[in-house]
This record gives sequence, structure tokens and C-alpha cells, in this order.
Amino acid sequence: MQLKSRRDRVLLRLVVTAMFMAINILLSMSTFSIPVPGGHLYLNDIVISLSSILLGPVYAFVAGGVGAFLGDLFFYPKAMFVSLIVRGLQAVVISVVSHYVLKKHPIVASGIGVTLGAIINVVGYTFLKPWFYSFVTGSFEAAFADAVIKLPWQILMAVGGAVIGMIICWPCGIHKLYDKMFERKY
Repeated sequence: MQLKSRRDRVLLRLVVTAMFMAINILLSMSTFSIPVPGGHLYLNDIVISLSSILLGPVYAFVAGGVGAFLGDLFFYPKAMFVSLIVRGLQAVVISVVSHYVLKKHPIVASGIGVTLGAIINVVGYTFLKPWFYSFVTGSFEAAFADAVIKLPWQILMAVGGAVIGMIICWPCGIHKLYDKMFERKY
């Protein structure tokens, strides 16, 4: 595919971003989650990691942060603002590291990015979610205790999303398709 103008590139990036955002929203549904004691493992971490490796920071924020916000708005509204902040920051950090750090070693840069993104995810949901929930329940301690109980699952979800996102991007070759679409070379 030959993109003739800047407008064509922007339009294609918007379409790809919207696609990732739609998949993020879809994977926020309980239907596509894995039930675990005390909650669910959601699979949208995979698409947040993958889209953030491929897209620039602004587009990654929209696909990851806004997508997670909308997914929670539709399916679990109590967490929507936490998701916007945590997932948005996670997506931007992964994207910035993947695109601007170690340019000659994009796989290593992506690995560092998704690792930092997983840390942001776990820390953000462990500490920010109870703080937001305490406004609703009136008890930070109870909300924090619940977050600590869910911490192992949160870690598993974040690490699993980072690893699977990396596998889909690099060994499975999605980055080649994306780079070919935008005529990008390393």
C-alpha cells in the first residue's frame, strides 16, 4: 500500500488506533475474561501492550487509556477514571520507550517499555483504585485490603499481557505488517 500524503498516513493511524481501541473495549467484557478468586483476569492488557509498542504516544493513549475508560464505562463504571489514568500512563510509557529509547534495538526497547508499563499497571491499580473507591465506600482500608488480595492476579494479568503482547508483536510478525503499512524502516 502506498500512502501518498500525510493526510493518508494520519487517517490510517486513526483507523488502526480505533481498531485497537475497539479490541480493548471488547476484551474489557467479562465474557472474554478468565474468572479467578475475587474477580477476573482481563485480556485487554495484551492489546494495550501491543498497540503501545506499535503506535506513537498520543495514539497509544487513545487506544490504551481511552479504550480502557470506555470499556469500564460500559461494563464496570466504578473503575473508569482509574483505568483512564493508569492505562493511559501505561500506554504512553510503553510507546515512548519503544519509539525513543534504544532505537537500534527495538525489541529490547519494547521489552523495557512493557516491563515499565506492567509496573505502572500493578502499582496504579493497587494504590489508585482504593483511593478512588474510598470516596464511594468511605473506607480506604477496606478498598486497599481488597486490592492487596487481588495483587497476585493483577501481577499475573500485567505480566501476561506484556509477554503475550511482545510475542504477538515481534515473533509473530505484527510489527512487520505495521511497518510495511506505514513504509517504516529501522
